[in-house]
Parts: sequence; structure tokens; C-alpha cells
Amino acid sequence: MKLANPFDDGCPKGFSFTSMKRLLTIFILLGSFVHALFSERISEMPNLIILMADDLGYGELGCQGNPEIPTPHIDGIAKRGIRFTQGYVTAPNCSPSRAGLITGKYGTRFGHEFNPTGAKNEEPGYGLPLSQKTLADSLSMAGYVNGLVGKWHLGGTAPYHPFRRGFDEFFGFTHEGHYFVPEPWDGTTTWLRRKVLPGGGKGIKTFGKVIYSTHLGNEPDYDANNPIVRGSQPVWEKEYFTDAITRESVDFIERHADKPFFLFVSYNAVHSPLQAADKYMEKFKNIEDVQRRIFAAMLANLDDSVGDIINKLEEEGLDNETLVFFLSDNGGPTRELTSSNLPLRGEKGQMYEGGIRVPFLFQWPSRVPAGKTYDRPVLSTDIFSTILAAAGAARPKGEYVESYDLLPYLTGKYKEDPHEWLYWRQANKAAFRVGDMKIVRQTAKKWELYDLANDPSETENLIDAEPEQFELLLKGWEKINGNMAEPLFK
Repeated sequence: MKLANPFDDGCPKGFSFTSMKRLLTIFILLGSFVHALFSERISEMPNLIILMADDLGYGELGCQGNPEIPTPHIDGIAKRGIRFTQGYVTAPNCSPSRAGLITGKYGTRFGHEFNPTGAKNEEPGYGLPLSQKTLADSLSMAGYVNGLVGKWHLGGTAPYHPFRRGFDEFFGFTHEGHYFVPEPWDGTTTWLRRKVLPGGGKGIKTFGKVIYSTHLGNEPDYDANNPIVRGSQPVWEKEYFTDAITRESVDFIERHADKPFFLFVSYNAVHSPLQAADKYMEKFKNIEDVQRRIFAAMLANLDDSVGDIINKLEEEGLDNETLVFFLSDNGGPTRELTSSNLPLRGEKGQMYEGGIRVPFLFQWPSRVPAGKTYDRPVLSTDIFSTILAAAGAARPKGEYVESYDLLPYLTGKYKEDPHEWLYWRQANKAAFRVGDMKIVRQTAKKWELYDLANDPSETENLIDAEPEQFELLLKGWEKINGNMAEPLFK
């Protein structure tokens, strides 16, 4: 029997134990190198936050010129970064506007043209088309952890759940609106719309801190089949919901402070129902109009919430390297909320400037100058490309002709306007802007023409005075419109 050689290392002939150690050393060094590269890459990936208000009018912030309701925390984003004076969204109401933001495309490119409300949120096929990749999808592939807190409104059934659209965490609701506290609405002053007052009649009727008004018809049953959920499980949330959104957002930042994250904070404030916490109502006793007072209290609450999120970034030492956008999903519904879009004409649901031009702010202290304004048109779709470029993430395949990385424009690298044109369509309503000229159609047949440089309030219709200019813009709109899809739902 041949005895085992004690010096035999078990390696193939010509491959010594020393060779194996050297190879192992190489693997270790290579692994360390790859880890160093990965760690460096991670360190270069900024954190990403989108703060979205709901139905906030262009003229309501202090930095937009409104002295009535202090908004120091939201204004602080403008002080630390850039305020876009001509920031637009892709639609004048909630769902198609959010579809544009999250995909980097006009919703009309893929049929998401209208706003599902009420029971429609639960119907099959009512939601962001599954063919469309989201911002969260792309960031997930790039190594980000993604959280959505608040309102979704891009599909209320399982196929459209945020978990299936790139988000790792979700706390909020999926439909268009929600009460801020559960009925009987304790700790709030609540303004509710009704066609007929309780007990009959028209006008305004007060029952304690619940106020009913017939000026706009019935308030939707926001909470019907629309629970607040954590992940996919309903939860009972007693805290005023603006504060609950902030609580969950702050917690998300704290838990993920050591890794690159994307956080979409989608507030339902200041969307109806008008419902304000008592402590904020106390701050606005000087406002005699109770409807306006409730709105002011809701906005002040939202402002403090934004402040809590920004403060958390500072506490974690993340503020300098965190990219933050703040905007509204559309213009304010003036009669419903008292929300002002001044000096702009129009409101939510309209193609006038007040429906589609919104408060739009951006900060990234390490990369963009502080306290500046940018006065050329930008679009909410640009957030998509700006974030992906900042994150070093690949843009999904497809047309993104309406989405631009804004950083080269904000830093002065590019001198031209980001957009040659801006386009809108929603049934018979439409608009198209080239340079400072804009055509608007609010009814099936009537087009209007405005010079926004000299008339941002759209008071002087130039269609008869400049027919050639109108025809040129109309041909442009028709050409772009020919590339758009038919609506998937109405």
C-alpha cells in the first residue's frame, strides 16, 4: 500500500500550495478592489426626495409672494436652491399629472389621459399602464431602496400596487383623496360639500366644528374601499394624516440613512376635504372667512411637515448630498379650497396657466446654487431625467422627448431653453406653448392665443390680431398630437 505523502497538498501536478495561496491573495485583493469601487459608487449616489403637495395653488407660498400664510419651511427649499417661476405639470388634475412625473412622459403618450375617481379606481385597467416603467423601477435597478408615503392614485387594484411599480415600501392610500382623521373627525374643523344641507335647504350650516356647504355639490366618499395601508395591509391611523405621512417619511430616512434611497412623499394636503387640526386653526384666528381659515391651517401644517423632513436630513448629515424637489400635482381648485393661483388665470382642471403652472422648487446644496430663480419653462417630467442622471441610473428604452436633465441648464452649462414646446390634451381641452406664445382650448371649438411674456395672466386673446401665429402653433399641436395614444379610460 502506498503511504500518503505528508507534503502532498492535494493540488494538481504543477500547481503547488504556494500557487494556491497566491491565487487566493489575488482573489482577496480583487474582491477588495471591487468592494472599494462599489463603496465609492454608493458614496457618489445622492439620496433623492420628491415632496408633492396636492392641489396647491401657484400663488399660495411665501416665496411666490403670498404674505397671508407663512410657509417658511417650503420657502427654505427655494432659499437653499432654485425656484422655477415657470414650472409646469403634464395635466391639470391628479392622476395623469402623477403619471407624467413617475414615467417622464406625457400621460397621453400611453393613454393615461384622465383622472379615475371614486369606484373607477377599483375597476380593472384603471391605472398606470403596466407597459410603462417608473422612476422607482429604474432606481431599483441602480441599487436604490425606494419608498412611497402618502397618495398613489395610479391604480387601486393589485396589478397597479406600488410594490409592483418599483417601490420597496408603501404607507398610504391608492385613491384620489382621504379624510385626514377618521370619522367623527375629532380634533379638527371640517368643511364638507353637500348638494342639500342636513335637514334640507341650501347655503352653509354648522354643527359644532363640522360645517356643511352647498356651494359645489357633494363631497366624494373618499374613504370608500380606500383604506390606509402599510405595504398591502390596512391599518387604523388616528393621527392627522399630514402628520402621519411626515412621521413615516422621517422614519424611512432614519432607517435608510446608511444607503442610497429614493423617497416619494406624496401629501394629500391641501386636497379636499377641507379639514384642519385644532392647533393650526388657533394660529389663524385673524382670518374671518372660516373656509379660508381651514385652508390656511392645512397649508401651515403641510409647511411644518416639510420642515420636519428637511430637519431630519440635517440631523442625519444627509442634507448636503440629498436632491429635493417640491411641487404641486396641479393648480389649486379656487372655489373648492380657496386656493389662489394668482397672478395666473384659471384653476385645477383647466388649461389656463392656473391649472398647469405650479409651485416648483429644487435644492441640492452641493450641486446647485442657492437662492436663485430659473425663469424658463420646465416640466414635471424633467424630474425623471434629472434624478436618473444624478443617480447614475439608466433611462429605460422608449421616447422621452419631453424629459430633460435640468442640471446642465441650472449650472449654466446649457444656455438654451430645455423645452422647444410644451403640450397638453384632455378630451376637448388642450394647450400648446412654443417660446412665450401659447394656444388654449377650453371648449370643443374655441381656441385662444396668449403672449405669456407680456400677459402671464392670459387676459388678452390675440387670436384675431395674430392669425398667422395661431395657425403656426395649431399645426405644431396637431403634429405632436398625432403621436399621442387614444385614452385607455375616461
